[in-house]
Amino acid sequence: MDDPWAAGANAGPSAAPSRPALDRDERDIKDHVLRMGALVEAQIRSAVRALRDRDTALADAVIAADAGVNEAQRTTSELIAMTIATQQPVARDLRFLLSLDHVTFELERIGDHAAGIARQARRLAGEPPLARTADLAGMGDLAAGLVAAVVRTIVDVDEEAARRAAAQDDEIDRRYREVFGELLELMRADPANVEPGARVLLAAHFVERIGDRATNIAEDVVYLATGRVEDLNP
Repeated sequence: MDDPWAAGANAGPSAAPSRPALDRDERDIKDHVLRMGALVEAQIRSAVRALRDRDTALADAVIAADAGVNEAQRTTSELIAMTIATQQPVARDLRFLLSLDHVTFELERIGDHAAGIARQARRLAGEPPLARTADLAGMGDLAAGLVAAVVRTIVDVDEEAARRAAAQDDEIDRRYREVFGELLELMRADPANVEPGARVLLAAHFVERIGDRATNIAEDVVYLATGRVEDLNP
């Protein structure tokens, strides 16, 4: 099979990019982004399950797997840089590639948040469960679904689907406020709840941030579709 980078690597600085080669490279990059999105979604679901079930082995697995998310981001970013250097894309194609690079950054940070949830799960393993922990797990599953939905909108640069996905962040924010309020009451009522409550609050904050970063990805899709920068989570 021909090396997809060979033609661009051997071309002079003024050579026009090959449209088939650029299309092929963009498809390859998009596939990398989709696989990274699926990996990050699985990390979130495993992290919140580890928190709910007090499963230290699963929490450790999530933390260890974060290195794979980081490697996926580096690999995809390198592919994007190589395509820009060898294919010299302009206009829409350059915007597309730069937006995908930003998407990989957001996915890498989401992976960090999932690992953060797993670290709190590991530290909470010996503590009795607090109220709202099950609700937090449900909130995490909602965030994982949001990530999956918004990453899928990249395939067809589907502006409307991206907007619908981003709207789900409102429910995550609502649940976060409820969890935050109830945990504060529990910590005020009993000093023994302060440390575990603070850890659950931190895990809830990570989930809330996942929703925000997924919304950032939706904004990238809207930008690709319209050329306008728009705040979908004002």
